[in-house]
Amino acid sequence: MNTRNATLGFSGRLSGWFSGVSKAAGEVLPIRTWSADEGRGEPMRASMLGVDQALVWVTVALLAWGLVMVYSASVAMPDNPRFANYTPTYFLTRHTLWLVMGFVAALLTFQVPMKVWEKAAPWLFVVSLVLLILVLIPHVGKVVYGARRWIGLGPLSFQPSELAKFAVLLYASDYMVRKMEVKERFFQAVWPMGAAVALVGALLLAEPDMGAFMVIAVIAMGILFLGGVNARMFFLIAAVLVGAFGLMIAASPWRRERIFAYLDPWSEHNALGKGYQLSHSLIAIGRGEIFGVGLGGSVEKLHWLPEAHTDFLLAVIGEEFGLVGVLCVIGLFLWMTRRMMHIGRQAIALDRVFPGLVAQGVGIWMGFQAFINMGVNLGALPTKGLTLPLMSYGGSAVLMNLVTIAVVLRIDYENKVMMKGGRV
Repeated sequence: MNTRNATLGFSGRLSGWFSGVSKAAGEVLPIRTWSADEGRGEPMRASMLGVDQALVWVTVALLAWGLVMVYSASVAMPDNPRFANYTPTYFLTRHTLWLVMGFVAALLTFQVPMKVWEKAAPWLFVVSLVLLILVLIPHVGKVVYGARRWIGLGPLSFQPSELAKFAVLLYASDYMVRKMEVKERFFQAVWPMGAAVALVGALLLAEPDMGAFMVIAVIAMGILFLGGVNARMFFLIAAVLVGAFGLMIAASPWRRERIFAYLDPWSEHNALGKGYQLSHSLIAIGRGEIFGVGLGGSVEKLHWLPEAHTDFLLAVIGEEFGLVGVLCVIGLFLWMTRRMMHIGRQAIALDRVFPGLVAQGVGIWMGFQAFINMGVNLGALPTKGLTLPLMSYGGSAVLMNLVTIAVVLRIDYENKVMMKGGRV
């Protein structure tokens, strides 16, 4: 149980903020002890214990609201000559198709024990690297807006960077379990994981997709911290990453322009250039005021706000549902992140370090990506091409979001099995 106590101590730093308590883990979490004989009992069926109903319904609420908003934001797009061949329900139909595939994938994922994911983590990481290489090959990867990020699958496209987020999450969690004995030694504990993230980052920046790289770097850093890496080493890694992102921005003229446009989006030069999306996003949110203009009443989605159905869906929500709608979205994501951190902490308290780190890693993923997207839409952060999880149009992103949530539900189910005296 030494591994459990060490990891729980570091995990408590972050997850304790979300739980809002200061008691010991054993006092907070609904854990009961069981004898060795009980631990060898027969596995209990999911139907007997159920799943986290609140997490399921919050996920369904975000998906349903997102589906409605994707239709609302894209229904007028065929009026644009670029989309003249599309029907008003084109994006709605495709988004629905991806949701159906996502639900099927989630149901299948829920049946996979966490022990299988732990064994498969290194191999899934290798598969993600292969796909990130394939997407860079001409005639294999599809180019959209100058970025080569998608692999065509008939009428659909898959974005390997979304799988890479999940693969790095599993790999980092498995890595921390394997390196638990040397986690205080910088070179032995951190450098191999840092090299793996750097390799993924180099492939993503070649697409280019700096947004996905940022999310992956934060996921890896979060898991290292929660896994018990020395705090001084953690802050050193954070400083190195911040410096690296700063150098990438400084060395890229178009990234520098985005920063300048963020600082002054209303200048004549920026309002018609790099600050165009941000300025119209702010106009949309400003029009919504407190209660919004009503569902379907957005003006900015009528060819003024680019990518209204993907990166800037929150701006349309703000225009049609106002401040109340935006606060509801923020509240749902905050609750979801907090719940995932709690499930992870519960697993670690049961001496299940890998599942615990995975659940908390998913919480970091969902929370951080939602935070970046919301910050961009609200003008608090520079423009970055990241979708709003579960809500924005984006097939492979929604698919992988549902898969990861199914993994968290599986972890919660296995926690309940163990607390009932069963085995997993």
